[in-house]
Amino acid sequence: MADQRGKFVLLTFLYTHCPDVCPLITHNLNESLQMLGADRNEVRVLAVSVDPDGDTPASVHAYAKQHHLLPEFHYLIGSRSELAEVWKKYDVAAVARDPDLVDHTAYTMLVDPSGKGRVIYDSSVQAKDVVHDIRALAS
Repeated sequence: MADQRGKFVLLTFLYTHCPDVCPLITHNLNESLQMLGADRNEVRVLAVSVDPDGDTPASVHAYAKQHHLLPEFHYLIGSRSELAEVWKKYDVAAVARDPDLVDHTAYTMLVDPSGKGRVIYDSSVQAKDVVHDIRALAS
């Protein structure tokens, strides 16, 4: 997060093989970036994996291509121990029920350019709301 100072950050927790909520969150956050137009240069989406076994560089590449993710949308993967440190910091639970399903905390946090969390959205986050909040905080 320190590397993102000076930018708004939409921090969320996803996995590439999710059958339901993760693609919806992905779509809405990517749509937020699209709606921001040139202002998206000041915004980053950081999607932290909740599936260190299933989220590989290949699956992330395919997911990004499938969802037409913009360059400002970054999908972060790592080992279980690396990701667990991030999950703990942000109070995220991630439990693999079987090889294909992960129960996890699904929220998005809007972090301002100073690094302060300002808004928490649930899994039904809407692009128009995110854009409104970023523009309100930027002004």
